[in-house]
Amino acid sequence: MPEQQQWTIAATEQPPEWFIQAVKQHTPASSGIYAAQLLWQRGIKDRQQLTAFINHKAYQPASPFEFGQEMHLAIARLQQAYNAKEKIAIWGDFDADGITATSVLWDGLGQFFKQNIHLTYYIPNRLKESHGLNNQGIDNLAKQGCKLIVTCDTGSTNIEEIIYAKQLGIDVIVTDHHTLPTERPPVAAIINPRYLPKEHQLFNLSGVAVAYKLVEALYQSLPNVAQYPLEDLLDLVAVGLIADLVQLSGDCRYLAQLGIQRLQADFQQPAAARRRPGVGRLLELCQKNGDRPTDISFGLGPRINAVSRIQGDASFCVELLTSRDAKRCNELAEVTELANTRRKSLQKDVQAQVAQKLTQLDLSTTSVIVLEDPQWPAGVLGLVAGQVAQETGRPTILLSTEGTVGDGGDEGENLTSSSPSSPPLARGSARSVNSVDLYQLVKDQAHLLHRFGGHPFAAGLSLLVENIPLFTAAINQQLRQSLGSTTLTPTVQADLTVTVADLGKELFLELKLLEPCGMGNPVPKLLIQNCWFENSWHRNQQDWQGKKVQYIKTEFDIRDDSSRSAFPGIWWGHYKDELPIGRCDCIAELDYNTFKKRYEIRLIAVRPSVNSALNTRNSPLILDWRNQEHSVLAQRLASANSTQDSALIIEDCPTNWDDLRAWLRRCLTISASASTHDNQQQLAIAWSKPNLQPPNQIWLTLVGIAKYLSRTNQLVTRVQLLEKIGISDQTLLVGIKALKYLGFTVKRQDRSLQITWHPSDNAENLADAAVARFLAAVREEQFQRQYFAEVPLSTILAIASSDNYMGTNF
Repeated sequence: MPEQQQWTIAATEQPPEWFIQAVKQHTPASSGIYAAQLLWQRGIKDRQQLTAFINHKAYQPASPFEFGQEMHLAIARLQQAYNAKEKIAIWGDFDADGITATSVLWDGLGQFFKQNIHLTYYIPNRLKESHGLNNQGIDNLAKQGCKLIVTCDTGSTNIEEIIYAKQLGIDVIVTDHHTLPTERPPVAAIINPRYLPKEHQLFNLSGVAVAYKLVEALYQSLPNVAQYPLEDLLDLVAVGLIADLVQLSGDCRYLAQLGIQRLQADFQQPAAARRRPGVGRLLELCQKNGDRPTDISFGLGPRINAVSRIQGDASFCVELLTSRDAKRCNELAEVTELANTRRKSLQKDVQAQVAQKLTQLDLSTTSVIVLEDPQWPAGVLGLVAGQVAQETGRPTILLSTEGTVGDGGDEGENLTSSSPSSPPLARGSARSVNSVDLYQLVKDQAHLLHRFGGHPFAAGLSLLVENIPLFTAAINQQLRQSLGSTTLTPTVQADLTVTVADLGKELFLELKLLEPCGMGNPVPKLLIQNCWFENSWHRNQQDWQGKKVQYIKTEFDIRDDSSRSAFPGIWWGHYKDELPIGRCDCIAELDYNTFKKRYEIRLIAVRPSVNSALNTRNSPLILDWRNQEHSVLAQRLASANSTQDSALIIEDCPTNWDDLRAWLRRCLTISASASTHDNQQQLAIAWSKPNLQPPNQIWLTLVGIAKYLSRTNQLVTRVQLLEKIGISDQTLLVGIKALKYLGFTVKRQDRSLQITWHPSDNAENLADAAVARFLAAVREEQFQRQYFAEVPLSTILAIASSDNYMGTNF
């Protein structure tokens, strides 16, 4: 069970009027006040910054040669290979950043070296090799005659493997953005933005952006060779940048802005004319059009990542992203979609297993969650760990002890397999939250680990299975000591307070000024207070072939007192009954649904409002008129029905909490939509203690009625049967099934039922089990009616104001 979330509201400092007017120039259809508040909050506080942030044409990108001597060394070595017609191998990585980086080098270097003749690429198998260079792969490249390896998104700490390649006569150029080695490796060049000052505009580049800068430098050094413009690579750069969750500032933001424009422009072309038919087909499969960063983060990125998580070998993804063969790309896109479907299923299964294990943990004494299981597939552990971290507010480490290579995710961790005779290793992934530096936490326990690597928010690690208890205790103690009296809780922050009347196209376009959003510039979270939900419904989302349920989604309308109109919204992964009854506060993101062509909110968090109908003390929400004498009850009903604001009255005793919930929701929705709570809609429960017949007698009555109707050829309605026998609709259905075993045929005729009987000699014996099921259903229903006849009003109120209202079932 997720812990109670802590909500925080971003500190609001009113920006000066000159700044608001400057922002308004970029969003003339709106006041600009909301975008101005956000930009001011996020450190954009002068005209030059503002213009460069919003308009990429006003931004001055850094030269690739700002990497200094290392870039010059890399270009010199590439020019040597170009002149000597040497064979070059691109060594990539298997996540979305690594795949797009490989694709950028494949297309970019492919302008200078003939693909498949002088240029090849190698992507490790995630489930067999994990991240980074390895000797076996280097051996294969040496046999192919490769003289130069260019890495992307990996390689900085592969000192031993780089030395091994050099011994085989292969030089290495490293392009990467992960952890730096303590000393410069023996490479031809190493291009890694971590060598730059943190404030440098290139510092946050991801692997694909570093690869792009290398190609950019080569374009500038050999200006008359390339046939295609450098800008053709920018769509791939945008996909890798956004999928890798790097901070989108400086050149990262600039490249992402340009790349999204090219991505959208290509998708708008007829399918046969697209430069990247594979990317276009993937966008179609996830019902996106490529004009929003979320099309990448929720669409393209997860699909590219899914291939290695499920299949291990993701090499074909480079062909998917770079080939011009539309038919081939369609085939590969469908394979990718199938892998993503499988990934969702595995992730869902592991999430359920992790949730079960969490129930056995005391979170009040747990600072770092460490869980293990021999059956967990390593490929999805990072995804599940991230979700658990968000839900619990605690760093989470999930380990697989099945003996396969662990999930490196975005961590760039160089894990290697142990030999069959080695002690068993657990391998897995870690994800952080609440600004806890997870990499440092893991690094401080290096003496207990086999290997580890990563960054403050994500890490990969392996350790001896026997060391897990000691590691768990040590890392928990370490974080507790560093936190002191601070308590870890799941936190969600709102950036702006708005009303339902504010929602729509005008606000969407204003907030769109901040895109592309990402690390350091998150999607704006909107706080909507004292609102309520209507017309909610949920459905199961199936995979793209409609075969298997993957997740659920609730759709709804949201309202408040600011407008007479409702606004649509969705809540991924939740059922409609989890929406609160009555007034509430919520945090949401404003989005545009390209599939439905509408503006909508995406619900992030919801909680009771202090102004909710459930918290009103002016009058009781529920009136208890149960088990009254007939004359008293009749008088009360007549009095209630004669007033203008009559109570909602339930006269039939319910048999489950869902029946009562439906009435309660109706009551509170009426109250919530009222302008004030002075005329709060009340609910009167007015049923009497049931006069119950023995189950056997009810069965005999049902059989007798069925025989009579068959003999007289009369029709009967379902309601007439229910009133005559005194059972619920669900129990009647069980009874009709039992009748069929006795030779009765029940057919629907208009709104009535026609019952005929053709008895057989052995019908009684065949019906025994069916009759037993009916009798059991009657007994269960009678037990429930007796319970609801006497359950204390305090219990009903407690459940109404806690379990159901907080979003769980009665």
